[in-house]
Amino acid sequence: MEYEKQLQRVKTSSGFIAALDQSGGSTPKALENYGVTSDDYDNDEAMFDLVHEMRARMMTCTAFDNERVLGAILFEDTMEREVNGKSTAHYLWEDKNIVPFLKVDKGLAEQMDGVQVMKPMPNLDLLLDKAKNYPVFGTKMRSVIYELSVDGIELVVQQQFDVAKQVISKGLMPIVEPEVDINSSKKHECEVILKTSILHNLDRLNDEQQVMLKLTLPEESGFYQELIDHPKVLKVVALSGGYSRSDACDKLKQNPGMIASFSRAFTEGLSKQQSDEEFTSVIDASIEEIYEASKG
Repeated sequence: MEYEKQLQRVKTSSGFIAALDQSGGSTPKALENYGVTSDDYDNDEAMFDLVHEMRARMMTCTAFDNERVLGAILFEDTMEREVNGKSTAHYLWEDKNIVPFLKVDKGLAEQMDGVQVMKPMPNLDLLLDKAKNYPVFGTKMRSVIYELSVDGIELVVQQQFDVAKQVISKGLMPIVEPEVDINSSKKHECEVILKTSILHNLDRLNDEQQVMLKLTLPEESGFYQELIDHPKVLKVVALSGGYSRSDACDKLKQNPGMIASFSRAFTEGLSKQQSDEEFTSVIDASIEEIYEASKG
């Protein structure tokens, strides 16, 4: 029942998806950008306490509203914690009408053949079952493409769709994220092969299966229109991938039909040292800029 409501919300509402899913490896950098240094915590437990405090501050902020924020991607640790006395996913969905997603990958394997595939996920079924106990709508998993390698890119896409089918079988919506590194010297050529491989895999899904796609903003404006219009694709969302928020939003405006799912670009300018008034003002401006760019 909740899933159907969430599906309709993602399908028909405007807004963007806030990526609040930095995990163990990227958390120290996220905290540093927020004005919290490694001197402020002694161990991982304290680090995750601080990052949850940061995320809770964002989620409970009045500017973090469902008119502009459609969904939020959570890290497993965040899903299992509470915001305002409720599990994070329940708080987002019940109090904010914002659709929760869960990052499920365990990070990237070593680079081979110009790409990084995902590390094995032996406990994925258990994690998906856990997510279903919360009002989590979907999942996200990330791979990265660096070089023009047909075999490498096809390997990335194949793994992504294999995991996506596992996610679908558990009654959740997968966000397939084969990121193309923005510094790749052959970025557009990689995107050409990537799109072909995604289309091939979409055509192999059955009529009941649908995915979301999270893609790097393309070199050629409107390049992913075929994917946006595809009946097996619920939504195509864009990652900021290292672009500044301003640059990412400019690029997003050139790709109607794509919406943002920014992480670092979304939290740019926020600081623990800001008063609540200052914090609200900065996050409101960020949300407004990304929302406007996502309207296409």
